[in-house]
Amino acid sequence: MSTTPDFDFDNADRGFVAALTPGVVRASDGRVVWDADGWAALLAGECPDTANPNLWRQSQLCARQGLYQVAEGIYQVRGLDISNMTIVEGDTGVVVIDPLLSVETAAAALGLYRAHRGDRPVTAVVYSHSHADHFGGVAGVTDGGVPILAPVGFMEHAVAENVYAGTAMTRRAGFMYGSTLPTGAAGQIGFGLGLASSTGTVSLLPPTVHITHTGQEEVVDGVRMVFQLTPGTEAPAEMNFLFPDHRALCMAENATHTMHNVLTLRGALVRDARVWSRYLTEAITVFDGRADVLFASHHWPTWGHDDMMRFLSEQRDLYAFLHDQTLRLLNQGHTGIEIAEMIQLPPALDAAWHARGYYGSVSHNVKAVYQRYLGWFDGNPVNLWQHPPVETARRYVECLGGVDAVLAKAGGYVDGGDLRFAVQLLQHAVFADPDRGDAKELLAQVFERLAYGAENGIWRNFYLTGAQELRHGPKVAPVDLGSGMAAVLSIEQIFDTLAIRVDAPKAWHDTVVIDWTFTDLGESYRTTLRNGVLLQQRDPGAGRADLSLTLTKRDLLGLLAGQGPGGATHDGDFGVLLRLAGYLDAPDPSFAIVTP
Repeated sequence: MSTTPDFDFDNADRGFVAALTPGVVRASDGRVVWDADGWAALLAGECPDTANPNLWRQSQLCARQGLYQVAEGIYQVRGLDISNMTIVEGDTGVVVIDPLLSVETAAAALGLYRAHRGDRPVTAVVYSHSHADHFGGVAGVTDGGVPILAPVGFMEHAVAENVYAGTAMTRRAGFMYGSTLPTGAAGQIGFGLGLASSTGTVSLLPPTVHITHTGQEEVVDGVRMVFQLTPGTEAPAEMNFLFPDHRALCMAENATHTMHNVLTLRGALVRDARVWSRYLTEAITVFDGRADVLFASHHWPTWGHDDMMRFLSEQRDLYAFLHDQTLRLLNQGHTGIEIAEMIQLPPALDAAWHARGYYGSVSHNVKAVYQRYLGWFDGNPVNLWQHPPVETARRYVECLGGVDAVLAKAGGYVDGGDLRFAVQLLQHAVFADPDRGDAKELLAQVFERLAYGAENGIWRNFYLTGAQELRHGPKVAPVDLGSGMAAVLSIEQIFDTLAIRVDAPKAWHDTVVIDWTFTDLGESYRTTLRNGVLLQQRDPGAGRADLSLTLTKRDLLGLLAGQGPGGATHDGDFGVLLRLAGYLDAPDPSFAIVTP
């Protein structure tokens, strides 16, 4: 594969049909949820001194916007969201693959396709994996009634990742994606995998066809697909698939034009770099010689057998290298932080544009591999029972002679170019005395300097959002998950969301037993609050409950939203439900991160 810049730009432009004009997508209330024109204008010029040139180049590639032909009968809409929508023409309509993050952008993408290829109906949908930017816009392309294909386990993982730790993940995702940053040379310029996330309505329709094994073949509207399951790679439920009659291979998000995250910085379960590399080996073996073009759910395609195989092989080698070298060094006694400083990519991988750390990074991926095997503790008893950050900061500041002394020492490290240690010192000053505006301002300035040099887009966003919050406080970007996400939660998942909100010290002297009968689902449950724990049991046996409720799932969602009992009927003391509700904490979507 050529490593010259023109190779990627040529591929990114190949097959161009037309752009969305104007490239602005709005919600029904007129709010802008995506502005491709703004990105195009920003990235048209030379790289400013407030951006890393490699990240700027990557964002210029991601800013290509419009409808593109990938192969005969296969089209992609790129640059209208963080991800790509792929459209495969069938006998009577089209199969839509990964309908973006938002209903609004998905509808605009389908409209762009139809404007140039005809008003073909959507006859099927394929979700390549369980991340929201690959299913959230589904209601913008169909209202159901068509086959929806997805890997086995899709619903469990699609919902669970957004529910149990959803508030904390969403808060950190605001830092990761720079959701509250202004788009501009000194602000958000993209994060390697794409430019930004759209801010429209997220929806979800459950799959109707589950892909359960590699080699499974499905034919929908005359479109033949052969699947490779890849669980535990970029997502817990993910799959690659071949269109043998089109000689086109979709790699989902398992091989894109960036090093990916082994652990996403918004927070998630650690991915398995070893398994990831092995599934790429399997893809190389299974699909070699059967495709002339490789495309994915982000970025631009790769054409030609040799270039495709080299691309897949280098991606495979990348994750295998990170895994194996981390294990080698941890078995020599090095910690994750130490290994992150020791590992350097082999020259061939370091020279490959698609292996660069625009989104993932060697540094945080190595720490993720370490975490997967050994956890947070590095084995040194000094780190077993440390004070929390505020108490640690107060003691360090005291030892250094007060906040003024800390600021002076930090300034010396800034002048000497050691920005990494300067921010550590300044963090202690801010946590020890959060009212010191001069400490927060100096820390913000150093964050900005680190951001402007970062090749990794999400590191840049974290630094710049940290600077913004030091100066102005938390500014949380609204996320509309829509009624569709709540509607697809199982009853078990709904009760799980209540259990993780119980304020145990307030509740542990009380016992509350409630039976729930759901007439629309034919399901019965018992929830028991005891010892500060909310337990659930399917099909409870004999035993007295304080309250028995007969209701529908919609009634339950209404109760939880404070809308009253709706059509629910009850036997027993309805007041115990209010008592239970009184023990539930409300999540904090704007909790402090860069301040105490």
